[in-house]
Amino acid sequence: MNKEDIEYKSFINILKKELVPAMGCTEPISLAYASSKARSYMKNLPTEIIIEVSSNILKNVKSVIVPNTGGLQGIEASIVAGILFGNPNKELEVLSSCNKNDSSLITSFIHSNKITIIPFRGAYSFYIHVTLKNECEISEVKLINNHTNIVLIKYNNETIFEDKNNILLNKINDDSYNLLTIESIFNFANSVDIDDIKEILDRQIQYNMAIANEGLINNYGSNIGKVILSSNPKTTKTLAKAYAASASDARMNGCCKPVVINSGSGNQGIASSVPVIIYAKDLKVSEEMMYRALTLSNLVTIHLKTGIGCLSAYCGAISAGCGAGCGIAYLHKPLLEVICHTVVNSLGILSGSICDGAKASCAAKIAEAIDAGILGFEMYQNGNEFKDGDGLTKKGAEETIKNINCLASEGMIETDKKIIDLMINKK
Repeated sequence: MNKEDIEYKSFINILKKELVPAMGCTEPISLAYASSKARSYMKNLPTEIIIEVSSNILKNVKSVIVPNTGGLQGIEASIVAGILFGNPNKELEVLSSCNKNDSSLITSFIHSNKITIIPFRGAYSFYIHVTLKNECEISEVKLINNHTNIVLIKYNNETIFEDKNNILLNKINDDSYNLLTIESIFNFANSVDIDDIKEILDRQIQYNMAIANEGLINNYGSNIGKVILSSNPKTTKTLAKAYAASASDARMNGCCKPVVINSGSGNQGIASSVPVIIYAKDLKVSEEMMYRALTLSNLVTIHLKTGIGCLSAYCGAISAGCGAGCGIAYLHKPLLEVICHTVVNSLGILSGSICDGAKASCAAKIAEAIDAGILGFEMYQNGNEFKDGDGLTKKGAEETIKNINCLASEGMIETDKKIIDLMINKK
């Protein structure tokens, strides 16, 4: 692929856009970002807060710990941390200046001010509308479709910013994302100038391995990474699963180390990168080969997630585990046929695994998704494959991906509603 090709330029831009740092689970952090942005226009602190959010935001904020808050959870903690201590210029690292010793101030503010949470009833699965009020001021910020996509800012009922085009922003309608296919991704990974991606991937390697090590050293959540290491022979596969799980252990449970995300998710950023890094080191491949495999893994994950959407009932770790399996396959045999078979096989194993919110058990789901991705490659190595018509698998990677996308984006709508109902609405 030539540097002047539209695909080449588009894929570089996609990597720059998608592989960005975030501190903490991205849904509560997005709430903190929105509230800090709204607060930045006000002269005084608000005394009333109104938050309108989609059900999938409620689902993903409910059970994770907001970083740098001393173990606080939930929408109120996320919003108030953003108001009191957030720096909106840092976007998804908005709470990096917050301090766990400030948790008492956050709790006191929650108890002494009126906070109203309103469920959003519209079509967007990702929707955040924050309104801050005091006696003299009112400030509003609205985000739609992704974690930093501000489409409206109002102060004292005057529109400061409005982007009507971005209200309709969706990757599936983005021409650059529509260029992604397994074949085009493979060709790009083979031909990309390493200098064009090195800085992006170096940051991913540094951040995601640092939080993986943190998760193995200290106690976070259910310590899935440690359980995997203590219960299994220390093979490369075990290490790949354990390190990725430990990174999620830490991230879901309040660790303040940043993660380089993929498709809006830190867990997907972890799952699509850490196993590939572990395998690259074990196989002693060149640094260039590792970069190419990481490029492939990240873009396969993005490709799989594009047709599913940012938030749904479909566990995003499955897409990232498939991406990791493809990256690992590339390290062994950088052939298009190998990658295509790995995609089909791995998607045939775990697709349909549900997303029941961000929480400690995400680490276990990551481990299982990575296992499925690696098994998909091992099936190919041993001359085995799922056939056209075996469940949702079809002949060819792209047709199988279309089936999975349809399942996740259309077929699991009612499942998503029931999950949210069971998690949030029913006592």
